[in-house]
Amino acid sequence: MRAAHGAHVFPHGARSLLVAKFIPGFSTVAPPLAGIVRMPPREFVLFSGLGGLLWAGAFVVVGWLFAYQLEVAAEYAVHFGSWTLVLLAAAIGGYVAWKFIARQRFLRKIRIARITPEELKIMLDGGEDMLVVDVRDRIDFEAEPSIIPGALHLTVEELDARIMRSRASARSSSTAPDPTKPRAPVWR
Repeated sequence: MRAAHGAHVFPHGARSLLVAKFIPGFSTVAPPLAGIVRMPPREFVLFSGLGGLLWAGAFVVVGWLFAYQLEVAAEYAVHFGSWTLVLLAAAIGGYVAWKFIARQRFLRKIRIARITPEELKIMLDGGEDMLVVDVRDRIDFEAEPSIIPGALHLTVEELDARIMRSRASARSSSTAPDPTKPRAPVWR
């Protein structure tokens, strides 16, 4: 017997466990979800076990189908000797370097000017003219509603929308910006 909400989680019932190992992420969440929807233990063990056999069997079949190609690859590895390890290490090193560079580019892209809370307090107490935007998510804001005095509370999406509107109006405006007014920061 399955709970009513189990039909939403496992629309095909316990048979979903047959393919769970083949779907990244689903294999991790399927067992706890089966417990949540009160799947009978006998069904869970049967279908999860069969799914595991299918998953392992798939690799055995692929190995059997490509046995000749694997033998050819092994012969090349023996023929090239230590160069095989060098090529493998270079490939792994290149992949790691590529991921590292991509991460550094991402971090550089999201880097913005930051100040400490103490620096902000000194600036607020000094009466400096500034705009402080609190971009905490609504859930975080509801959990801790304390705000910085005078801060504008926006979600990141709302902030992006305002920036886009501001850029669009700046492009459509034919007049030059007033140099006496403070400029909004530009994120790239």
